[in-house]
Amino acid sequence: VDETPPAGAAADEVPLLLARRKALACAARAPGRVVLGADTVVILGGEILNKPGTAPEARRMLAALSGRTHRVVTGVAVTDGTTVLGGADVAEVEFGPWSAAEIDAYVATGEPLDKAGAYAIQGGAARFVVRRTGRLDTVVGLPVPMVVALVRALADLRAGAAGTAEAAGPGRGPRR
Repeated sequence: VDETPPAGAAADEVPLLLARRKALACAARAPGRVVLGADTVVILGGEILNKPGTAPEARRMLAALSGRTHRVVTGVAVTDGTTVLGGADVAEVEFGPWSAAEIDAYVATGEPLDKAGAYAIQGGAARFVVRRTGRLDTVVGLPVPMVVALVRALADLRAGAAGTAEAAGPGRGPRR
């Protein structure tokens, strides 16, 4: 699935839009099944730091994140091919300073090359985190309470129930 952010979309909206795109693409190949799509972006100063394509790009991203706080937004969408429910959750991560040698050593592991913002908080980058607000699973890329809430809400809709579920975080409930 094409992970190119939609033209004109605000950085905070991109993860949910891409999660919907992914979920619908999978649903088209699995009629009648409930599928989930998710996408995570790292935002620094209003700019999305996608997955780096090269080691030099990963180095540039990590150098930009060094000693700074950034936002991580994960969008989740569930669909049965007809109804799509989704939401987004936000966390903030502050890194301590990284030396050029530390950045080079981390990039050499290969871990940053397929991660939004060029890092895995659950991997080698964990030692540089000095502060995090929000859920760890949001930063990792799948906020579990939101997934559960969305799947329950879709099940309720499919069963004809009028109830809805609350997703993690204020104002982050399921939406179409």
